[in-house]
Amino acid sequence: MTSLQMKVVDQDSYSSIMHLPDDCLFFIFEKFDSSADRQSFGLTCHRMLHIQNITRKSLEFGCSFFRLNRDSLSKTITDIDSIILDKLIKRFTRLELLSLSGCVNLQDAGLSQLQNHGSKLKSLYLDCCFKVTDMGLSSVASGCPNLSFISLYRCDISDNGLKLIARSCRFLKDLNLEWCSRITDTGISFITNNCREIRAIKISHCEKVKGVGFDRCSETLACLEADSCKLEPEGILGILSGGGLEYLNVSSLSWCVRGDGLRAIGHGLGRNIKILNFRLCRTVGDETIMEISKGCPLLKEWNLSLCTEIGVSGWESIGKYCDNLERVHVNGCRGFCDRGLLALRNGCKRLSVIYITRCQRVSSLAIAMFKMARWDVEMKPEEVMCIMPKHFF
Repeated sequence: MTSLQMKVVDQDSYSSIMHLPDDCLFFIFEKFDSSADRQSFGLTCHRMLHIQNITRKSLEFGCSFFRLNRDSLSKTITDIDSIILDKLIKRFTRLELLSLSGCVNLQDAGLSQLQNHGSKLKSLYLDCCFKVTDMGLSSVASGCPNLSFISLYRCDISDNGLKLIARSCRFLKDLNLEWCSRITDTGISFITNNCREIRAIKISHCEKVKGVGFDRCSETLACLEADSCKLEPEGILGILSGGGLEYLNVSSLSWCVRGDGLRAIGHGLGRNIKILNFRLCRTVGDETIMEISKGCPLLKEWNLSLCTEIGVSGWESIGKYCDNLERVHVNGCRGFCDRGLLALRNGCKRLSVIYITRCQRVSSLAIAMFKMARWDVEMKPEEVMCIMPKHFF
């Protein structure tokens, strides 16, 4: 029904509509093509306003970091405090998605109504809600058992908050903990032990997480973002223990006196990995590269930018064993030379893109010969920072 059609409804038709059961009114409301029609429906009377309110599935605010759709509410609001949010959650009681990202003044009390009206909620964004703590997560945990996605980027939460979430939200699939500096492996273990459907976790810049909390994780865990973490060798084994990882980002892995542990990726548990991001892993050497090249037959993309210790034997192993490799990043690899490029030219038959900049040991002649032999491979003089598949998060 369009706005024009609504204007020509006569009084008798209106009376007939008002005597319809709620299920029929729900059906009519969902057939509207635009947000203007939906707003007009709600302005008709209190009953239709009630239908409009309980039919809304998503809610975000003007301060959010992203836009969900054209039917977004409160585009002019610049911030949301606890009082406003309390009223809105009481009004929209069947929300499936709630985005509060960027509501920097929101406090724990603002989430309290989720205890009463959060049972339908599946996705919750609390990015940069700096004043939300474990107490706020207790409201989320008690009222939102069906959550499958929660983003807590830069929230002031601890392992206790994760414990509450893990015990109540057992259907959790995607969890963003980036820059949650108080989180440790204890909190991670609560999630991995209780949320057995978990498929993607972000722990980038969580320096207290060593990785051991992932030990015996579910095989459903397919994606892990661990940029700038201090993972221990035992932690790498824990991360791999589920055997289902498809994407792993350990870029800027901090050096460990007992080694980086990445060689374990090639020892069987990384057999399903399709994308690896080793950018700025300066301790990775030829032996690690050789093991992974042999042990990850499904590998399609490998970011090795600024991995300065990889030599000729490492690049030759990639050319020899990485049969399914489609994209490789070699930006700033000082060990990448003409022989390394030759190894990729002679191997990696499915290669389609090489990201190559600042490789001073690669001659223009070697590049020209590569382009002649592998005309189907694009050599891009650019650096890509994020290679996580879009279907995660």
